[in-house]
Amino acid sequence: MAETVLGIYIFSRHGDRTSKSHPPSNLTNLGQQQISLSATYYRNAYIASNAPMKISGVNADVVKQSQINVEAPEDTVLFNSALGFTQNLYPPLGLRINAQELRNGTTIDPPINGVQYIPVYTDDTTSAGQEDAAWLQGGTSCAKAKISSNNYFLSSEYMSLLTSTQGFYDMLAPVVNTTFKSSEISFKNAYTVWDEINVALIHNKTIPSVDVLTPEVVERAASLAAQHEWGLAWNTSDTIRAISGATLAAQMIKHLNATITGQGKSKVSVQFGPYATFQSFFGLAQLPEASSIFMNIPDYASTMVFELVTNASASPFPDPKDISVRFKFHNGTITSNTTGPTAYRLFGQSEVVLPWMLFQDSMKKIAIGDQADWCKACGNSTGICASSSSATHSIAASSKGSENRISVAQGGVIGAFVTLAVLLGLSGLFLLLGGYRIVKKGAVVRSSSSESSGSPSRVGKTDA
Repeated sequence: MAETVLGIYIFSRHGDRTSKSHPPSNLTNLGQQQISLSATYYRNAYIASNAPMKISGVNADVVKQSQINVEAPEDTVLFNSALGFTQNLYPPLGLRINAQELRNGTTIDPPINGVQYIPVYTDDTTSAGQEDAAWLQGGTSCAKAKISSNNYFLSSEYMSLLTSTQGFYDMLAPVVNTTFKSSEISFKNAYTVWDEINVALIHNKTIPSVDVLTPEVVERAASLAAQHEWGLAWNTSDTIRAISGATLAAQMIKHLNATITGQGKSKVSVQFGPYATFQSFFGLAQLPEASSIFMNIPDYASTMVFELVTNASASPFPDPKDISVRFKFHNGTITSNTTGPTAYRLFGQSEVVLPWMLFQDSMKKIAIGDQADWCKACGNSTGICASSSSATHSIAASSKGSENRISVAQGGVIGAFVTLAVLLGLSGLFLLLGGYRIVKKGAVVRSSSSESSGSPSRVGKTDA
C-alpha cells in the first residue's frame, strides 16, 4: 500500500533580519519573503488539494483550527516570522468565497481579501526584545548548562583558535571597527562579527574596506562563527550544554504524539526558535554523523520537519506499530529553484524512516520536559525547583488550547540568542523559565513591549 502522511511537525528559524549590533533587530522585507516562500513550499507539499505528500484528512483551503498549532516567542523577529508563515500556509480565500449575507440581505465581504486568521501561541514577558539581547549565558535559567557552555571558553580548542585567528580578525577590523572596539574583534565574538558582515553584504550600499571581503575571507568568517557557536551549543561529553535541544525534543514528542493519540485530529504543528536550539538538537540526535552540514549555523528560514507516515490504511487511524517517522532538513529558504528538505538518519540509525516506537524511545532518552527532571539535570534548587520534588507535571498532560499551556522561552539557550518559544504544559516551568500568555483561538493579539529590553545580566552578543 502507498505511503500516507498522517501529520507533520515543523521547526523553523526566522527570516532575514537587521543586525544584532544595532538594536532593535527587525524582520526585513527579504526575511518576510523567505518565510513566505518556505510556508508556500510546505503548503504545496502537504496541504494543497494536489499536494504530493498530502496529509490525510487535512483541510486544503479553508483552515480548520483544530488541525493546526503554531507557536513562537513574543519577539519582533520570531513572532512576525510565525505570522507570515501562517498567512502563506493558508493564504487568503478571496472576497466572495467567504462572504456572509445578513438578515437584511446585505452581503458582507471579509476584510483583507479574505485573510484567514490562525492563532499563534506566544508569550508577552520574558522573550520580549530578545532578538536584541546579548548572548546566551545570562538568558538561560539552567545553572549547569550555563557553566558547561562557559567551559568552552576554557577549552584548548577555543584558546588555540583565539590565538591562531587573531591575525585574520585584525584584517577584518577596518570593515567592522565602526561597530566594534578593537578588543572585541576576535574569535571571542566570532558570531557577532560575522553577523555584522553578513547583514552588510545583504543590505548595505557601501561597506568600509569592502575589498577585504573576498569570497574566501567571507567563507572563513562564516566557518569560524559556526565553530564558535557549535562549541557553545554542543559537547559530546557534557550534554547538559544542549538543554535547549532537550526541551525541544520533548516538544517534538508531545506534538507528534498528540496526532497519534488524537487519531489524527491534530495534523500540523509549527514552532519557531533560534539557531542555537537547532544546533543543540542536532548534537543530541547525532546528526553530524549523517552530514557535516549539521555543524554549521542554519541559515535564515531553515526548517526541519518530522513526518508521521504509514503504509497501512489511514482510515481507521492506524495502530502506533504501523506508524513511522521521517526526519528532513533544509538549510535556508526553500524556493522554486531549490529542492525540498532532505531526509537524514537520526540517532546513528541505518535508515531514514524509523518505526514510531523506536523513534519515541530514542527521543525520550534525550528529551527533558518534566519539571523535576529539568531541575535535577540543571542542578537548580531555588525558586520553583525548591518545590519540584513535591509536584511533577508531565508535558504529556498538556492539551492544546488549555490555559495551562506555557512556553520554554529560556529553558536552556545554549549557543546564541536564546528565544526558544516552545510551549510546555507545566505550571512549574512557567514560573521557572518565563511567564506566558496564551492567545485565544479567536484572535492573535500582540501586547506592547520594549523591543530592546534585553536582560542586563547578559554579556557578549549573538543571534536567534
